[in-house]
Amino acid sequence: MPATDEPDGSDMVQVTALRLRRMPRQARAREKVARVLEAAERLLVAEGADVLTTTRVAAESGVSVGALYQYLPDREAIVEALADMYLTRLEAAMEAFVELARTETWSDPVTVLVDAFADIYRSEPGFRALWFGRHLTEWTRQADSKHKRVMAAGLHRILVAQRLLPDDREAATACYTAFLAADAVTQDAFRTDAAGDAELLGHLKSMLRAYLGHWTR
Repeated sequence: MPATDEPDGSDMVQVTALRLRRMPRQARAREKVARVLEAAERLLVAEGADVLTTTRVAAESGVSVGALYQYLPDREAIVEALADMYLTRLEAAMEAFVELARTETWSDPVTVLVDAFADIYRSEPGFRALWFGRHLTEWTRQADSKHKRVMAAGLHRILVAQRLLPDDREAATACYTAFLAADAVTQDAFRTDAAGDAELLGHLKSMLRAYLGHWTR
């Protein structure tokens, strides 16, 4: 039976967030894009972003260069699609914690969140390889700026749900400031240590507790 042009739900969720030249609608086209990105991620982890040419990624994924070009025409597009994929995963994780925070009470939200996102860093070597390299595009930098605001808003929603911060602009700005600091320190903790510098992450928790403690109700 030929593939239909109708989206089937689950794998469209993965694809629609990606920055692609065109959106694959058929199931086999979505599977092809997923295979390409998996291959690109393998190459990124093993050899770095320099090897993410359309020719090399096509060969690694078993997809023709012509088929790859329909969705990802050059290395910049491949880098942007991978970056979009990683940022989307992080935002989905934050949203999941927002939902949990509405039904659970945490004695130490800072530890819950720092440990959880440190675990994501440990499990995403591709993210580390991309972010710590020198291949980010202007679009990626702008997307990262927007991503930081989404993540900071998620942090604020969590602390409001935990009844620790008020739902106002001043508290939201405090959460944005805290997230910027946490993001920078976490990246540094993983820049040279794939497991994360435990001492640095411990100091990050202390810093966040002290800073956010000024804004608690």
